[in-house]
Amino acid sequence: MTVSIQNLVEEHVQQAYGQLRAHFPDFCGCATCKADVLVFALNRLPARYVASRSGSVITELNLEKDQSRARIDVMLMEGFKVVGQSPRCERSGAAPHAAT
Repeated sequence: MTVSIQNLVEEHVQQAYGQLRAHFPDFCGCATCKADVLVFALNRLPARYVASRSGSVITELNLEKDQSRARIDVMLMEGFKVVGQSPRCERSGAAPHAAT
């Protein structure tokens, strides 16, 4: 039997990115910039790993709370700002930065 381990915060961050992206029309949005925003947010949010369906349900309920959703949105918005100010993508012509 193979056990699948998942970080449910990662799934929520990716979903929230899709919802918030439209609010930042000047943001590049290429694969590099998107990944940098996701990494920025995920490095600042506590991971919520699950290995079972029952653990997933409980964690999902906690992540759906307004406070958890707001924390994810704030980290993503900060990521849009930071990455947008100093993008690493080739289109920017800017010096590379580290999205930590």
